[in-house]
Amino acid sequence: MTLAIFDLDNTLLAGDSDHAWGQFLVDQGIVDSETYQQANDYFFAQYQNGSLDIDEFLAFALKPLAEHSKQQLDAWHQQFMQQCISTMRLPKADKLLKKHRDQGDFLLIITATNLFVTGPIAKALGVDDILATNPEFIDGAYTGKVAGTPCFQAGKVERLKQWLAATGRSLAGSYFYSDSCNDLPLLELVDYPVAVDADERLSQHAQDNHWPQISLR
Repeated sequence: MTLAIFDLDNTLLAGDSDHAWGQFLVDQGIVDSETYQQANDYFFAQYQNGSLDIDEFLAFALKPLAEHSKQQLDAWHQQFMQQCISTMRLPKADKLLKKHRDQGDFLLIITATNLFVTGPIAKALGVDDILATNPEFIDGAYTGKVAGTPCFQAGKVERLKQWLAATGRSLAGSYFYSDSCNDLPLLELVDYPVAVDADERLSQHAQDNHWPQISLR
């Protein structure tokens, strides 16, 4: 089976689920609105320009998971899916996933956004598997720390290689769809890189290397 790999935020979704989750926490009054929103927007701007300190960001993003029960977090996430993620869904993204599914390809999302946020989204999109940053989960609760390598920039390549070794799958004929310059290490690894509604740096790189550029908007 050919591997069809997809970034999630601003690729399959018309928005960033990580930033949206932070905004949801603010809007629901779960976190201190002013300080949390400022930090959430600050880290999102860093991500967009390719300068994000992933360790600093994850210490911020995973902290709320450690402050509430799994049951409460799951209830909030159901609300988040209905209020926020449903409006980010893209019909063209669903068609692209269906095209690869109908071809018999294996559909894999690789995202820097943590698995608590993205696992239910991947399930709703009907993909076969997801690699995401894993929040540490011990004795039924999140600790606020990261388990393993964050799934970001070169970390996506590392995590994918671990997954390939564990599953026995291959990158022969593989696709990767992404919007972000942060994903250049993985885009350069696959056989068929595709820039999707790309940021300026990725768009220029795609143009220079004759990569396809598409829009799912």
